[in-house]
Amino acid sequence: MGGLKSKGPSKLPRLSDDRFAVLEKELAKGPAAYGWQDQRWTLERVRTLTGRQFEVSCSIAGVWRLLHRHGWSWQSPARRALGRDEHAVELWRSGGLEEGRVAADGSTAAALDAWIVFEEEAGSR
Repeated sequence: MGGLKSKGPSKLPRLSDDRFAVLEKELAKGPAAYGWQDQRWTLERVRTLTGRQFEVSCSIAGVWRLLHRHGWSWQSPARRALGRDEHAVELWRSGGLEEGRVAADGSTAAALDAWIVFEEEAGSR
């Protein structure tokens, strides 16, 4: 039975917590500080930086596990329409619309003591 007990993880992390703190400081400088054109940290770039800073090589999956273990998560950029009119969006948000349209916070409908109804295809409300 003793031989069946777990001996812990089969592979220890390649970076200690102290070394990961150093890596976080380097990541905070941004990718441009290391010669990349845009400001996106990809797993491949973090892998390259880790190799340069600590002379440690690991797989992309290993980089993901390392970052995830320390509370990092992936982020996707906000998608914006190419023809987005920021002035119109701000006008809509501020409620500065012409009479009869509903403002972002619903103040027009509330001021008119009106109901907003969405109808389904089946006709139930």
